[in-house]
Amino acid sequence: QLQLVESGGGLVQPGGSLRLSCAATGFTLDYYAIGWFRQAPGKEREVVSCRSSSDISTEYVDSVKGRFTIYTDNSKNMVYLQMNSLKPEDTGVYYCAATSDPYPAICTVVPRKGQYIYWGQGTQVTVSS
Repeated sequence: QLQLVESGGGLVQPGGSLRLSCAATGFTLDYYAIGWFRQAPGKEREVVSCRSSSDISTEYVDSVKGRFTIYTDNSKNMVYLQMNSLKPEDTGVYYCAATSDPYPAICTVVPRKGQYIYWGQGTQVTVSS
């Protein structure tokens, strides 16, 4: 059974940091393009960052460039999102997701509809003083 589980969310003050983790069971993350998405209250879910198979490339939306870093630990079969200099507008539920594209899967921050088919349950990030 293919499963993704996020963790690491929480409440943090503006300017603070969090590291989100995405753990996979049933498949090897390195082979897949992985995206981190967020959904703010009352807004649609949006991609914030992604990384292609085998870390061929990484992409970030403009609003998080220079603050967020996506990286992989293949020994643990996990993908992380390091979030620094957090702002209140970063608040939302964060999801990791994997595509079904064949290897090597190349990601962009403008995914195709239905490109990501494996999803975690999400982890809440709240940035507030």
